[in-house]
Amino acid sequence: MPEPRTLLRWTALLAVSAALAYGLSRAHFPAALLLGPMLAAIVFGVRGAGLALPRPLFLAAQAVIGCLVARSATTEIAATLREDGLIILAVVGVTVLAGALTGLALTRLRVLPGTTAAWGSSPGGAAAMVAMAEDYGADPRLVAFMQYVRVAAVVLSASLAARLLADVSGAAASGETWSWAGLAATFAVAVAGFGLAALLRLPSAPLIGPMLLGALLHATGLLDIALPGAVLDAAYAAVGWYVGLRFNRRTLDETLHALPGVLTATAGIILLCGVWAWALTHWLPIDFLTAFLATSPGGLDSVAIIAVGSRADVSFVLAVQTLRLFVVLAIGPILAKWIARAVPGETPEKTP
Repeated sequence: MPEPRTLLRWTALLAVSAALAYGLSRAHFPAALLLGPMLAAIVFGVRGAGLALPRPLFLAAQAVIGCLVARSATTEIAATLREDGLIILAVVGVTVLAGALTGLALTRLRVLPGTTAAWGSSPGGAAAMVAMAEDYGADPRLVAFMQYVRVAAVVLSASLAARLLADVSGAAASGETWSWAGLAATFAVAVAGFGLAALLRLPSAPLIGPMLLGALLHATGLLDIALPGAVLDAAYAAVGWYVGLRFNRRTLDETLHALPGVLTATAGIILLCGVWAWALTHWLPIDFLTAFLATSPGGLDSVAIIAVGSRADVSFVLAVQTLRLFVVLAIGPILAKWIARAVPGETPEKTP
């Protein structure tokens, strides 16, 4: 049973999150129920509230988002990869290269050690990057700090871009009909997808597994994915709290010297992705918001929420984001070693 003080803090966090989410939704920001809890959690975390969202709740929230993406994207992701595969590979390559160059710059400037900088600047799933970085000997606290600073910045910039560039006044409506049987079937697919993805050792298994299995069943007409608004709202808030509460006072104090470099690097990556997104609008029949969300450097779950909420081309966004996640996880160890060896005096950390 949680202590009364902890319950009081969670109650306060819930109240502040609800107030911020309401204000952002009234201002027609997409994913207000992600952005509001994330901003509230950052403040609570930095002020030393000592709260942490239980990891099972975060995994469950990711599985729900995976089902949401499956309902929105279905087989169009595969079609998008087939039709625009070369350009999507180029988009992925530019973003991954930008992350690698950022890691190299942070290492050369002695802001962070080589492998830590490499994993922290990798534009993939933040949770997966932190886990793999620890396996390869990098400092997981610094990697987590870099990853979640970037995730928070991407959420803020992408939400602002969606607010300015798209009509999202009705995007958050969730009045679709659903049944308890459909909801139970959806939860079963989420659990099964998570289990299969974990068994196959797929990256970001809680998100990727339900997304792939749900898309297959939904596209073939075997499953009508049912996600009530309350379930989605809870999942959005859980993702926002998980990201925001990673910013605690201790981590901030320990990484304060690296903060200017990390913020500069994050802004540089987002700006580069914005320029690349603008170029894509001249080569493909997509709008700038879709291109910006597709090139945004992570995380997949947060970008998916914003894409669905802003009525961007979800298929294209998720095709690019999913492919990049697999690419980064495949070549991440190679890039980490290269960055560590490219800097005089750097010794690559251990490998598993």
